[in-house]
Amino acid sequence: MDLGLIKEKVLSGGFITKAEALYLTTVDINKLGKAADVIRNHFCGNKFDMCAVMSVKGGRCSENCKFCSQSCVSKAEIPSFKVRETEFVKEDAMAHSGLGISHYCQVASGRKMNDEGIEIICKNTEAIVENTDLTPCVSLGLLTKDDLIKLKKSGVKRVHNNLETGPAYFSKVCTSHTYEEKLNTIRLIRECGLELCSGGIFGIGESWSDRIDMAFILREFKPESVPINMLNPVKGTPMGDRPVLTEEEVMRIICVYRFILPSSFIRLAAGRDYLEDGGNLLFTNGCNATITGDMVTVKGISIEEDLSSIENMGFDLNCAG
Repeated sequence: MDLGLIKEKVLSGGFITKAEALYLTTVDINKLGKAADVIRNHFCGNKFDMCAVMSVKGGRCSENCKFCSQSCVSKAEIPSFKVRETEFVKEDAMAHSGLGISHYCQVASGRKMNDEGIEIICKNTEAIVENTDLTPCVSLGLLTKDDLIKLKKSGVKRVHNNLETGPAYFSKVCTSHTYEEKLNTIRLIRECGLELCSGGIFGIGESWSDRIDMAFILREFKPESVPINMLNPVKGTPMGDRPVLTEEEVMRIICVYRFILPSSFIRLAAGRDYLEDGGNLLFTNGCNATITGDMVTVKGISIEEDLSSIENMGFDLNCAG
């Protein structure tokens, strides 16, 4: 196999095979990064999508995801609070408006947001639309079609639901819900005409085959946004003692995903704080989106720092993803 031929295959609109994707995990990282950035520029130009997240509901979750500090198997200390009311969310969203951030996502702990919570999230979203230039997104678990219709009517444009990893490995990290339940939610998101944000978490013991399998499943749904989360081990969780990924491995993950999902916004998410430069090197090697500011339960990179760095690289932040 040849890196140049695989790159040209993607640039001409072709789809790479799993064997070709696995080959990309072995090639020189610098050559791979340059090729991935050519693909990024060809399909996405210089657009860059920044997203800020709001923890709209916090506390212990019924689900047993081993990597999450809010899960029922975690002993980590976490804040607990009910669904944020509209005035609180509106003020936070307004503080993020007009800066160059494209999307603003309300993120809730829990398997699924209940009906009362959905109503509050809808009111919050209406306030975001009326008072800011931000595009509203939500991450609310395993939603129903009725939930999604209500959210869409309120102004939600994009819904987040991570697959987390490949189907063969998923049951090793979570057994309280199934891969098929996640896929069904993603199908409903698309059926309702909403944009999709879906990716996973890396460094949880998965293989390269698992990573590529997830990317190939995502390719079927053509997600607008693909978050790349690196495990940030939290003491008290079952994965609290795992080593973090090296920067080279994170870069290779992003590059391989760019080859498989050439037109998506590949989004650097959790784990940025332990990368040497906050992940800025990755923005010139195939990555063109990030979550800015703090994540839901872990530290991120400041908005001011991101705005300065990304604009200096020549990216256009004035896009709606």
